[in-house]
Amino acid sequence: MRPDDWHLTDDVDSFLDRAADFLHSRPALHTLPLTVTEALRTRGADAYGTDAPIFGRLERAGEVRATLFHTPPRRLNLTPLTPEEADSLAAHLAGLGRPLPGVIADHDTATAFAEAWQRHTGATAMLHERERLYRLHTLTPPEPLPQGRGRVVGEQDREQLMLWYREFVAAIGGSASVDASSWADTRITHGRVTFWETPDGTPVSMAGMTPMVAGQIRVAPVYTPAHLRGHGYGGAATAEVSRAALAAGATEVVLFADLANPTSNGLYQRIGYRPVTDFALYNFS
Repeated sequence: MRPDDWHLTDDVDSFLDRAADFLHSRPALHTLPLTVTEALRTRGADAYGTDAPIFGRLERAGEVRATLFHTPPRRLNLTPLTPEEADSLAAHLAGLGRPLPGVIADHDTATAFAEAWQRHTGATAMLHERERLYRLHTLTPPEPLPQGRGRVVGEQDREQLMLWYREFVAAIGGSASVDASSWADTRITHGRVTFWETPDGTPVSMAGMTPMVAGQIRVAPVYTPAHLRGHGYGGAATAEVSRAALAAGATEVVLFADLANPTSNGLYQRIGYRPVTDFALYNFS
């Protein structure tokens, strides 16, 4: 692969003009670039609190074969590449002096790129997490459901939503893409988070969803405070928001689960989600 096979830009609209058909061709597998670029296209860099985002497409004979995006300070995101393509890209980005904190991609691509980045930069690549991407087949709400009901969050839930967002980010060892206030406001405005609440109206779990792009919606985040787990609240909230995604017209509903958590992986499969592929997240020193 020649470096000039990759076309890099900081203009999301220019990127999507060429890459949208490729991304739409496999909306489940491409859920991350689809949702991130849509947020940046509609709300600007403030959507992810990012500086100097970069987008790229691998193009041969006029056909897009792969894409990348990087929204600092988060990891580089890649669609599937061969080991040779991953090595060539790592060499190209290293030559440009592009600092990278890590990479996220399907397992084989992420591993190939992480190893190549080590070779070309001397950085240490450390596996941070393995995730499984699931796609909803037939929604099967958990039986029996815990007592209570699901409801879409409203303005009265703003403080609770902000608190749980901060707790969720801390629980996964991540960094907030935006401040909790902006995150909560956006989701309240568009009705994109569902609480499961007990019969007395106490919220006990939440599940959110991304805007629909290319017919797909991703369920995220799903969070239940540690002291409330084990009662089926997370499964009930996930089923409710999955139902809402289908009602909104989504043809594909997907979610990610940490492979180190067998409880959540088992739960998602019981309510109708089936594996698509595994992803890996690497950090670079």
